[in-house]
Amino acid sequence: MSEREQLPVADARTGNAEAWNALFKRYQLPLYSYVFELLHDEQTSLDVVQEAFINAARHIGGLRQDDKFGSWLFGIAHQKCLQRWRNMRPEEIPIDQSDDDYPDAVAGPEELLIRKEQEAAFVKILEQLAPVHRSVLLLHFIEDFSLEEIAAVTESPVGTVKSRLHYAKKAFKKRLEET
Repeated sequence: MSEREQLPVADARTGNAEAWNALFKRYQLPLYSYVFELLHDEQTSLDVVQEAFINAARHIGGLRQDDKFGSWLFGIAHQKCLQRWRNMRPEEIPIDQSDDDYPDAVAGPEELLIRKEQEAAFVKILEQLAPVHRSVLLLHFIEDFSLEEIAAVTESPVGTVKSRLHYAKKAFKKRLEET
């Protein structure tokens, strides 16, 4: 379901548990994936996702456009990640390279090995980028957010998002060429 499709945001605003359940099911995995790529810690990522949904439930009355729920929720989680980073020294930021994969039932062993190697290389390069660059790359290419939605999530002007995305791609490409 894309964000442009009908989401039960209006019903969630009234406290409808089924609506919140639908929103949670729609966004829990993409939100967790985004947060985990930023924080690299399973439990902390789960905590941030939970905190983001709790804050969303508390403040949904302030959401003016129901069709922007997804980017608004990601913005809440993004701010929670920033709060976590501010409270950590750089050497304390955990980097976890989990070997837990969910193999594709149709892929053969060679394809799985190649995919795993490509994913590991992608993650390794991504981890070398500054958090602001990592964030815009994830939001743009993995979550498929528009520049305007990324600006809302990161609370930055669209021009800043464009600049960060440009430099993030440039840095990613440079590191990719070095490998």
